[in-house]
Amino acid sequence: MSISDLRGIAPGWSRHITVPGTAATPPVTWHVLDNIADLNEPARGTLLAVHGNPTWSYLWRELLTVGARSGWRVVAVDQVGMGWSQRDGRVRRLADRVSELGALTDRMGLGGPVVTVGHDWGGVVSLGWATRHPDLLAGVILTNTAIHHDHQASTIPALLRLAGHPAIHRWATRSTRTFLRATLALAQRPLPEEVTRAYLAPYAKARDRHAIADFVADIPADPHHPSHEALTTIAAGTAALTVPALLLWGPRDPVFAERYLRDLRARLPQADVHRFEGAGHLLPEEADVAGTVVRWLAERLPATSTGATETGAGAPARHMAAAGSAAADGSADAARPRFRRLTAVLDERGRDAEPAVLALSRAGTETVTWQELATRVRHLALGLADLGVRPGQRVSLLITPGVDLTAALFACLRLGAVAVLADQGLGLRGMSRALRGAGPQWLIGVDRALTGARLLGWPGRRVGTGHTTPLHRALGARTGLADLIARGAGIEQHGGTLPAEPDPEDDAAILFTSGSTGPAKGVTYTHRRLAAMRDALATTYDLGPGSAFVVGFAPFALIGTALGSAAITPDMDVVAPATLTAAALADAVAASDATAVFTSPAALTNVLRTAADLTEAHRSALAGVELFLSAGAPIAPELLAQVGRIMPNASARTPYGMTEVLPLTDIDLTGLQAAAGDEAAGVAGAGGGSCVGHPVPGAQARIIPLDDAGAATGDATTAPGITGEVLVTAAHLKRTYDQLWATQAASADHAGWHRTGDVGHLDARGRLWIEGRLAHIIRTAGGVVTPVAIEHAAQQIRGVQRAAAVGVGPAGTQHVVVVLETDPQIDRHAGASPALATPGLTRIVRQAVRARCGLTVAAVLRVPELPTDVRHNTKVDRARLAQWAERALAGARMQAP
Repeated sequence: MSISDLRGIAPGWSRHITVPGTAATPPVTWHVLDNIADLNEPARGTLLAVHGNPTWSYLWRELLTVGARSGWRVVAVDQVGMGWSQRDGRVRRLADRVSELGALTDRMGLGGPVVTVGHDWGGVVSLGWATRHPDLLAGVILTNTAIHHDHQASTIPALLRLAGHPAIHRWATRSTRTFLRATLALAQRPLPEEVTRAYLAPYAKARDRHAIADFVADIPADPHHPSHEALTTIAAGTAALTVPALLLWGPRDPVFAERYLRDLRARLPQADVHRFEGAGHLLPEEADVAGTVVRWLAERLPATSTGATETGAGAPARHMAAAGSAAADGSADAARPRFRRLTAVLDERGRDAEPAVLALSRAGTETVTWQELATRVRHLALGLADLGVRPGQRVSLLITPGVDLTAALFACLRLGAVAVLADQGLGLRGMSRALRGAGPQWLIGVDRALTGARLLGWPGRRVGTGHTTPLHRALGARTGLADLIARGAGIEQHGGTLPAEPDPEDDAAILFTSGSTGPAKGVTYTHRRLAAMRDALATTYDLGPGSAFVVGFAPFALIGTALGSAAITPDMDVVAPATLTAAALADAVAASDATAVFTSPAALTNVLRTAADLTEAHRSALAGVELFLSAGAPIAPELLAQVGRIMPNASARTPYGMTEVLPLTDIDLTGLQAAAGDEAAGVAGAGGGSCVGHPVPGAQARIIPLDDAGAATGDATTAPGITGEVLVTAAHLKRTYDQLWATQAASADHAGWHRTGDVGHLDARGRLWIEGRLAHIIRTAGGVVTPVAIEHAAQQIRGVQRAAAVGVGPAGTQHVVVVLETDPQIDRHAGASPALATPGLTRIVRQAVRARCGLTVAAVLRVPELPTDVRHNTKVDRARLAQWAERALAGARMQAP
C-alpha cells in the first residue's frame, strides 16, 4: 500500500526531504505531510506536528485539512525510522530525535510563527524543539503525553513496562506487530478498517519496525537511563515557556494517566485545557482535536495583517454585534456592586448565640450557633493551613450537608483554597470522573467517601471527619476535622493568624452540573461571583439575617449560611431529593420555626405522596411557612398548587437557572396561572413551553433564533415569540468551565453572556418560556419541533405521570414519538409489544397533541419509568430515550431505556 492509496491524505501533501549529514552522521531522508499547496494566501503560521510511537503523520490528517481552511500551514513529520521516513538501523535517543527535528526544520527554512503540536512521545520531542527555538515559537499544543515521571511515587505505565520487558520486548515491538496493534486497540471505539490498515501500512515487515522497538527501549524508566537527562532538561525548559499553550486530553488513557496532565498543568500554568470525556489515548482519532485546535488558534493567535479569515469565528461575531448594545447598559458591563465576601457573615454574626446550622437525623438534631460556627471555621482554617493547604489548591469536600460541610467550606473560602463540590447525586462513575478531572490536592470526606477514594483512586491527600480513627488511617487519612479544629485552637492561643483574604477574582469553588445532558461539567466560580449569587437570592426572595429555612435541595444548603439565615437540613438524603417525606419536612420546619423551604420538584412530589402521614402538629408547623421554592427543574403549576395546600400560607416560587447561573428567572404560582391565562388569550409569545418568569434583578435573557436546520445562528433578540437558544448574563454567572476550554469557548457568546443550550422564547410581557434542550429538538419534514409543549399536552391525560417527546428517524424527516410513564393501575395491557401503549391511550394522546400543538404523533410508547438524572430525578434523558424508541419501533428485543 502506498501513501497515495490512503483516504484522508490529499494529493500533494506527501514530500521527502533529505537533510545533509555531518562529519559524525550520514544524510537522513524524512517523509512529511505538508498542506502548503492547499493554502490560498500567505499562511498565518506553521503547525509543526509530531506523532508518537508507533503511529506516523497520518495521525494529523484532519489537522492538515482543517488547518489549510483556517490559513495555517501544517507540517506533520514522520520521525526517522517511522512512517515513511528513512530506515537506517541507527539507535536514536531522545536528544538525537530533538536535534534531528531541528535539522529538518532548518533544512526546510521553517520560519515563525510556529506552534508545536505533539502526541504521545511526539509531545516530548516537539517540546524539545520548542525549548530550542524560542525565536520562532508562538505556542505549544499537547495531546496525551508526559514529560516527567516521578520514579519514587509510581512506576511507568503498565503497557510500556510490558512492552519494554526484556523477555518480550523484541517479539512484541519488532518481530510482530503486537505493540502496534495493541496501541491501535486503545481507541475507545474500534477504528474503521481502512484507518487501521493505514496505520499498519509503513510497518509491514520486521525491518520496518526497528524504530518502534528502539522508541520503547528509550523510555527513561529510571534516573540511570541514557535519556533521563534529556527528558529532565526538556521538562525544565517547558516550565520556562511563556507562550500560549493548549492541553487536549483523553481521560480514559491507560498509558498517560491524569497525573501526567496535572504535571503539565503545573509546568504550563498559562495553558488552556480541554478534557474530552470518554476519549482515550488515540485522541485525534476519538475527538475533534483539529477543530478545537483551529478555534483555539483563532482566539489565542488571531489573524494578523495577512488578512487570513478565522474559521469558526463568524457565528459568535454575529451574536456579539447583536447583543453588544444590550450588554452596554446591562449587568455585564455596568459598574460592579460593592463586594461583600461570603465569609463576612461569620464576622458580622460571630457573637450571636442564635442557631446557624441545624441537621436533623434519626440520631437527633445537631445544632451549632453562629458564635460556635465562626469559631469552628476560624480554627479549622488555621488547622488546614498548618496541615499544608494553600491558596489556590483544590479541596474536594465529600461530606454530608450539615455542620461539618458548612465549616469545611467556609474554612476553604477563608484560606483561598478552591472547594470542589461533587455530590453523590452524580453516581459513583460520575463522581469518579468529576474528581479525577478536577484533580484536587486534598480530599476531606466521611468514611464512605474515604473508602471510595481508596478503592477508586480518587486524587488528593485525605482528611476524615471527626477525630482520627484506625479506620481513617487504614483508608489513608492523615487526620480528621475535629483534630484540625483542636490544632487550630492551639495555634490561635499561641498568636497564630490566618493569611490574607483571597482576592475577589480568585477562584473559590468548582460546582458540578447534574450530568443530565452528558458527563457532569465542573463550573468555576470566583469569590465575587459566588457573592453575587448570594446577593441575587437575597434580593429576589428577601432573605437574610433573622430568617430560617429548610433545605431539601443541596445547592442551597451552603449559600443560605452566607445569607445570614439559619439553614436546616431535614432527615433525608439531601443529594437524593426524592427521599424527603412530608413528615421529615414538617419536623425540620418545627425544629427552627422556619419560614422558608427550598426543595426540588422530585422532593415535592414525594412530599405530596406521603402527605397522608402528617399529624395535626405537622400541619400546624407547615402552616407557618411563608415561602417555598422549587428549584433544579421546571415544575408544573398543578404540582405547585397541590403543595400549596400543605403549606397554605406560603408564597409558592420556582426559580429557573442552572449550575452556571442560578437563579436566572423567577415566577410564583400566581404568575404561572396568569401565564396560562395569557396563553389561552393569545398574548404574543405566551405558551409553547414552560413559563419560568422574568429575569431576577441584574440578570438578562436574549434569544438566538433557530435556522431551518435547528441550529442557533441568528442575531440575538428580545422580540416575542421567536424560538431559539437562550442567551443569558448576570453578575453571578460562572467564570468558566473547568478544564473544558472548547465547551467554554462554545458557550461564551461574548464577554459576560452565556449560551445555555436551552431552547425557549420570550413573550410580549418579557417572560421567558422554556421549550426543551437544543440537543433534543425534533427535526421533522415540516420544520423544527420542540418537545415541552407536546409533553405538557400528554401529561394532562389521566393516568399519565410523565411524558417525553423525541424524534425518530433521520434529521430533517424525523417523526414525533411520545413516550409515557403511566400510573401502574392504568393501561395494564401493553398490546402487541411491551413498549406500545394501548390503542385507546394512543388515540387520546394523539388527539391531545394535535389539539394543543397542531402536530401528528407517529407512535405512543410506554415505559415503567422514564430515564432521568440521578440528582434531580426530573430531567428526562431524551437522547437516550430516542435511541430506545427507534429500536422499539424497529421490533428489537426490548429492555428498559
